[in-house]
Amino acid sequence: MATYESIVKIKGAVGDLVFYDLNGKNVVRKKSGFNKAAFKKAPSYEKVRQNSSEFGHCSKTGKIIRTNLNSYIKEAGDPLLYQKFAKLMTEIKDLDPVSGRGSRTVDKGLQTKEGKALLNRFQFGEKKKLPDGIQILDHILYVDEKVSADTITLVTICIDFENYKTECFEENISLSDNGKVNFKKQFSENDSLLYFVVLRKNKEITHMGFA
Repeated sequence: MATYESIVKIKGAVGDLVFYDLNGKNVVRKKSGFNKAAFKKAPSYEKVRQNSSEFGHCSKTGKIIRTNLNSYIKEAGDPLLYQKFAKLMTEIKDLDPVSGRGSRTVDKGLQTKEGKALLNRFQFGEKKKLPDGIQILDHILYVDEKVSADTITLVTICIDFENYKTECFEENISLSDNGKVNFKKQFSENDSLLYFVVLRKNKEITHMGFA
């Protein structure tokens, strides 16, 4: 971009140059080399198209998951959490073992042991990750006796990865003496579910994360 002096003001394109006004100054720049038609079809843009497709998928998936956790994310105290969570989605997508480049998904990445581990290890800002003594199996929440909490909140997120939609159910759970809690079954066995657990002590969140 450059400025120019001329008695006659030019606006629009002349050859490879574009003339326009910017904050009262006459500005000229070269036309962009980007070609929309070529981007959609040219083989040279294939890798760019693949990256763009997967980036869009990860961005949408991260957004629909985060939307269900907004009230907790606000307490995480991390202004960069959005970017970190987007990076997490990309890392999980990369673990998709069956889809070709450009078609890899977070859903298939989460079906791997490594993908689940990445999600479970993610730390929400200043809040600690869930202790090892918490796990969910067959609609039963297991809590190790060493875990200290006054109340536990379980957020179940049912995800439609194809249409980027979610349903969410939240419940407060009272611990039994044996640390084994049967929670309400809200969705089908075939649904894609994520479980987010929040531990509170003296009404303050001490730990939270995916179980």
